[in-house]
Parts: sequence; C-alpha cells; structure tokens
Amino acid sequence: MAQRFSAPSSSLGRGSSSGVPRSLIVLVVVSLVLCVVGVREGESGPLHAVRGLFQAVATPARVAGSFAASPVKGIGNVVGNLTADQGTLSDLKAENESLKAQVAQLTEAQNDADTLTGLLQLRSTYNLDSTAATVISQSTDSWTSTITIDKGTTSGIAVGMPVTSSAGVIGQVSEVGPTSATVRLITDESSGVSAMVQSSRAQGQLVGSADGSVRLTLVRTDQQVSVGDMVITSGLGGAYPKGLPIGTVSNVTRSNGSLYYDVTVEPLSSASALENVLVITSVSADQQATADEAQAANAQDRTSGTSAQTGAATDASATDADATDAAQTDSSADSGN
Repeated sequence: MAQRFSAPSSSLGRGSSSGVPRSLIVLVVVSLVLCVVGVREGESGPLHAVRGLFQAVATPARVAGSFAASPVKGIGNVVGNLTADQGTLSDLKAENESLKAQVAQLTEAQNDADTLTGLLQLRSTYNLDSTAATVISQSTDSWTSTITIDKGTTSGIAVGMPVTSSAGVIGQVSEVGPTSATVRLITDESSGVSAMVQSSRAQGQLVGSADGSVRLTLVRTDQQVSVGDMVITSGLGGAYPKGLPIGTVSNVTRSNGSLYYDVTVEPLSSASALENVLVITSVSADQQATADEAQAANAQDRTSGTSAQTGAATDASATDADATDAAQTDSSADSGN
C-alpha cells in the first residue's frame, strides 16, 4: 500500500505566494506611506503632532529611568575601580606622574619664552646692540650685590657694559672671564648710574646701599619729584643708553636746610627673580645725552655748588658777626669795670 507524502507547509509563506508574510508587507507599505506623508507635510501636521504627543508622554518615563540607573552606573564604576588589578593601577599612577612632569616642563618652557620675548621687545624698542645671557649664580655674602652670567670675553662681553632684564636696568659688568662675567647690581653700594625723573627731567645720580635700598641723589629741591614717578637712565657719561627704565620713586623727603631731596627708588627688577638678561655691547651716539642735556646737568651742578658756597659764606658771616658782637659786649663790660 502506497504511503502518501504531503509537502511541508511553511509559516513564512502563509498568505503569500512568494513566501513573505502578508503582515510584513502591510507594515512596510504603511511605513513608506507615513514617511512620504511626514516629509510632505513639513514641520507642522498631524503626524508631527502625534509624534510630539508620544515624546511628551514618554519623557517622564525616560527621565525616571535615567535617574534610577545613575546609582547603578556609579556603583559599577566604583566596583570596576576596586576590582582593577594592581598592574592597571600602577599604569594609571605612572601615567599621572608623567602628565604632571609634562605640565611642569611646559610651564617652565612658557616662562622662559615669556622672558625671552620681553628681552627681544626691549632690544627692539630701544634698538640695542646686545647679547642674551643666563644667570648662573648670585652673590651669597651680605656686603656685595652681584650676579654671574654665562657669557664672557669669548662672547664679546667687556667690563663696563650695562645689563638689563626684560623690565629694565639691573647693573653693569664689573669683572669678566672667558666664559662668564660678574655683574654689579644697582643695589650694590659701590654702584652708580646717571639717571633722571622721566616726567620732570630732574637729573640725579642713582646709588645703591649696604641695606639693598636704591636712592636718587643730587636732585635739587627746586625740581619736581613725586612718588610713583618713573626713573630712567639719562645717558650722561655714555655708559648706559638714554631712556632705559630703572624703577619708580617710592619715597621723597626733604631735610630742613638741605639743597637736595632724599629720594628712594624701587627697582623694576628683583635680583632673586633674574634668570635671563641682556648685555648691551655698545651704545651709539644717538643713545647718549644730547649736548643741551649735558650742559643743563653741568649748570645744575654749578648752581648747586654756588648755592652751597653761598650758604657756607652766609654761615661764616653770621659766625663772624656773632663773634664781633661778643667782643663788643666784652669790651663794654671791661670799660664799665
């Protein structure tokens, strides 16, 4: 007896001769229709309204789900950190130390770049013939104020050359060797710089002192000096170029009967912060004081000298008069006796 075999039925082919479910075809057609209608209706229309409604309804549920999942994520991160192996922690620590070192190097490089940029700007502003140098040491005793730089005769450095920082004048080369030089700072008591008050052009001599303070001397009391005034090089003598900044007036006093002010100056540069400096290798004629300025300075000295002599002569005359009066008084007393 022959056994009948029937072809296996497929659920995929149910309702479709091609084997594709009828429901899938309907969903695809509906999706395409909705896409076309949504594109054609633009930003406003019933489909966009329905979508906005569904988003508004679903938003609280999504926020609540995110809030509920946050502690779980945090706990997962903590557990992950706690369960990290020792090798991973060591790698992270090494990477952290490396990043810190890189930050320190970049910060130092930026500071050096800023300092060198300031030196270049100073050289360009005042048209200076100069050589850059690095400070390698500072004086350690209490009776001198000097620094040592890493340039010497092989780099064209000579005794007497002025030295500046990016802020202004700091001193003058006092000793020089083949590869290094000593710079006497303006705070040293043996230092002297021809200077003037920038605003009033009052001439004077900038000198250091044993306690590290800086004073502007020989400024007559008939000239204008105020706290905050800028003090610059005058260019007299030809050692320093004219107009370089030195410091600001921090105090002005006048003693009774004195012909000069007692002016204290705060330098623009601090010796403790010096790292890179500029050595001025030559001073041109147009960077020195003019003949009129030199003549005015000489006239100021002569006027001061004359005033001092006049004061001394007046004091001597007063003394002689007192002596004459005393003698006359004594003679009268003797005649009475």
